[in-house]
Amino acid sequence: MSTKNIEEKQYLLRFKADTKSHLTVMDDDICMTKCPDKICTIFCPAEVYKWEGLRMQVGYEGCHECGSCRIGCPYQNIKWEYPKGGHGIVFRLA
Repeated sequence: MSTKNIEEKQYLLRFKADTKSHLTVMDDDICMTKCPDKICTIFCPAEVYKWEGLRMQVGYEGCHECGSCRIGCPYQNIKWEYPKGGHGIVFRLA
C-alpha cells in the first residue's frame, strides 16, 4: 500500500463549476488596509485566493469546499456558501 502526498490526492479531485462564484470577498479595501499578510492566500489548500494589484482574485472553480476561508479570515470578509445543487467538488477514491 503506497501513501499519496497532497499533490497526488488533489489530482483525484474533480470540479463541476457553476458560472457564479459561491465565494465572495465582501470588501477588497479591508484586505488592502487591514490584512497585510493576506492569510487567506496561505491557509486555503486549493490556493483559491490570490492578491493581484489592489484586489483579491478568487478562483472559485477549484475550491475544495473545506470552509477554511469562512472561519479563517480574521475580518470575516469572505462570504462562503455551498455551491448551487449539482455543482462543486467531486471526490474520487483511488
